[in-house]
Amino acid sequence: MAQGLTIFPPPLKSFSQKAEKAVSTALGQRLAASNPIHQGLATYLHIAGIEKGYGYFAPNVPGAYKLVFELRYQDGRVEYALPRVNSAAAGLRIASLLDEIGRVRSDALREYIVKMLAYSTWREHPEVQTIRAVFGLISFPSASEFGQGKRESYQFLYAYDFSRRNLPAEPDGP
Repeated sequence: MAQGLTIFPPPLKSFSQKAEKAVSTALGQRLAASNPIHQGLATYLHIAGIEKGYGYFAPNVPGAYKLVFELRYQDGRVEYALPRVNSAAAGLRIASLLDEIGRVRSDALREYIVKMLAYSTWREHPEVQTIRAVFGLISFPSASEFGQGKRESYQFLYAYDFSRRNLPAEPDGP
């Protein structure tokens, strides 16, 4: 609301800007990043998954990103897999994580996050020799385009190739 991205009338913008300042102060966001209180609050907010506003409704609808794993086997077979989840809540977390990956500006950081997702896929398919992770953006047609028969399209953004030698080491058992 403080940024004007709302349907509420403009006079409320001044109030919401003051409220935003008060809330950000209470959450320690105005403290230095090295401040232990700021670090503790930031850690809690990230662990709880509440560090960002809810972005489902316009104008803050995030992009629809998709990550596909191309699994290559020793015998030449190729299969395709998506990141797997075991609950609807986990599915929403993966969707949020993909949105975050889409916003990451550092290629090295983006590759590292995708590598961690590829690693979990590798654990489900231990016989796979290499994984290519393809990350892209799903573009949806407008309502009128959809009415004319146009469907979603996929825009390639990044691809990363992983082999057994560049995966993180398997932790030792208990």
